[in-house]
Amino acid sequence: MKKLINKPEDVTTEALRGVAAAHSSLVVDVDNKIISRAGGARKGKVGLVSGGGSGHEPLHGGFVGYGMLDAACPGEVFTSPVPDQMLAATKLVDGGAGVLHIVKNYTGDVLNFQMAAELAADDDIEVTPVVVNDDVAVQDSLYTAGRRGTGATVFVEKIAGALAEQDKELKKVADVAREVNERSRSFGVALTACTTPGSGQPGFELPDDEIELGVGIHGEPGRERGKHRTAAKIVDFSLDAIHSDMPLSGDLAVLVNGMGGTPLIELYVVFNEVNRVVKGLGARITRSLVGNYITALDMTGVSITVVRLTPDLTKLWDAPVETPALRWGR
Repeated sequence: MKKLINKPEDVTTEALRGVAAAHSSLVVDVDNKIISRAGGARKGKVGLVSGGGSGHEPLHGGFVGYGMLDAACPGEVFTSPVPDQMLAATKLVDGGAGVLHIVKNYTGDVLNFQMAAELAADDDIEVTPVVVNDDVAVQDSLYTAGRRGTGATVFVEKIAGALAEQDKELKKVADVAREVNERSRSFGVALTACTTPGSGQPGFELPDDEIELGVGIHGEPGRERGKHRTAAKIVDFSLDAIHSDMPLSGDLAVLVNGMGGTPLIELYVVFNEVNRVVKGLGARITRSLVGNYITALDMTGVSITVVRLTPDLTKLWDAPVETPALRWGR
């Protein structure tokens, strides 16, 4: 496989150096692998920290900035960051109002964030974790006990981040983060497998005429493997899984997310089909994102995330944000 890298073992470090060079609004601690806002913690503001394995860019470092995260901890490719990283990031963003940990439901992330929170408590820093588990494809997977955390992470970080900018207390910020997670569902489909820099070969075998329905963001198996089909039929299958778990009604935010290797023109074809299904259910899409927000290296495919909005959540979604990967209103 051809990749734009030097040495596989240096990919994460060299990518972090690139982030530092590209974004003056961020401070990148390359040695400890922490991305944070320039200017440090703001007194009286709840700090937001997230993190996870690299290979999912722009998640999470691309969402550090005004209106979203205060810091992110990237691990090695598809590998959870370690507790020391998370503890250092937690201390870095603590402005005296406590820190919210936004954790995707993968076993390593959950355990390591939990350990970091316990260590932070020893330093009198109040930490509240919120676990994102929006993927309806499978109940348990290679990496999780319970549902996987995927596309809802972007909505949780954005909406909770907007509330934190208003200097609301930690409990309120955590409550809205949980509300967003509870009102979100996701489903992913892979057309091809992804290839990690160190392996040089696809992470799983997928015949040219087959697709993985319900794939995870690390290439975990989904609900079933079947023959390739039209975009309309893929969307029908995906939204049927979502609608069966959380009936779609009212105003919706929809993320049609590329896995890293899907052309944007195809993602808009998918969004058009999502809009068709949503209208047929009597609901409407009032907020949307189309593009690469949570990737799986070079995987070709798509994930669909739907959030049932309320007026308050819509206002928080619309609030100004300025990060490398998401920005409006400033």
